[in-house]
Amino acid sequence: MAEAIQPLEDLVKKATDLFKKEFGSDPTHGAVAPGRVNLIGEHTDYNDGFVLPMALPMVTVALAKPNQDGQCRLTTNRYTYQNLFFPDPKNTFFFSEVGGENHVVEFKLANIEKGAPKWANYVKGAIANFHDQDKIKDGFDAAFTTSVPLGGGLSSSAALEVATYTLLEALSSSINDKKSKALACQKAEHDYAGVPCGIMDQFVSIFGQVGHAVLIDCQSMEASSVPLNDPNLVIMITNSNVKHELTGTEYSERRDQCYAAAKLLNVPSLRFATVQDVQDKQSLFDKDQVMYKRLRHVVTEIERTTKAGELLQKQDYETFGKLMIESHNSLR
Repeated sequence: MAEAIQPLEDLVKKATDLFKKEFGSDPTHGAVAPGRVNLIGEHTDYNDGFVLPMALPMVTVALAKPNQDGQCRLTTNRYTYQNLFFPDPKNTFFFSEVGGENHVVEFKLANIEKGAPKWANYVKGAIANFHDQDKIKDGFDAAFTTSVPLGGGLSSSAALEVATYTLLEALSSSINDKKSKALACQKAEHDYAGVPCGIMDQFVSIFGQVGHAVLIDCQSMEASSVPLNDPNLVIMITNSNVKHELTGTEYSERRDQCYAAAKLLNVPSLRFATVQDVQDKQSLFDKDQVMYKRLRHVVTEIERTTKAGELLQKQDYETFGKLMIESHNSLR
């Protein structure tokens, strides 16, 4: 059964209450960033292809106050998230490895090292990759809350990174351009969380707009808004009960196989392979049919995604839905 998403005002209040409880005063600065769902364009981002995600009303809220002691103190609360995504009360929402009611991570901004707990590494990475380090060196305290489920495939990590980076912009009064900001947040995930993600999640969290999807060219790194505001249209997101985790070996293996396939096809990336290449050069993959299936998926998926963007512009949702089904079947 579907349930209402937590209002932003409730999340801000929870973060404010947590901040006051932990640090003894009210926060002075705040930021928010959304999670996302990808409509079509699976495993195309790290192959320089196209993706078509949309930002969600599920968001991460970050509140902060300067502390002037060169230290960074982070806190979040731990509570059960019982709704459409995690109905099992044993599951916990956002930072499931945090012990106790809340947890504080403290470190010097002059020496940011990754470590336990894992959730703090996403924040540390965003801080370490902030474009204007001199303006945040005096230190700050920060509290986080979210309505983006952890491990649900809705990019809770990107929402946390982008919320953190946006918070730093507010604290420093130093604004980066959107593309550089997205790339900094992606680098945060690479370097501090150890996740070799593509650019999609951070880009849509930054470029997403209400009533629009975002068509992202992952080669040129250009993002364009695509209208998705028909009142008769509903995007339904369901829980598969499969935890989504990019740090596992399967994601890295698929990524490596795509790179190896591009090398066999003698193209810079699978973005430059054609459906005809896939058909004509199938014999190159006789010894690795899994690699061939993944190659075929990426090349055909890039084509499907560009068509999908055009169909949304025309409000041809029926044909768009057929492409989504083709995309799903292609991943089998």
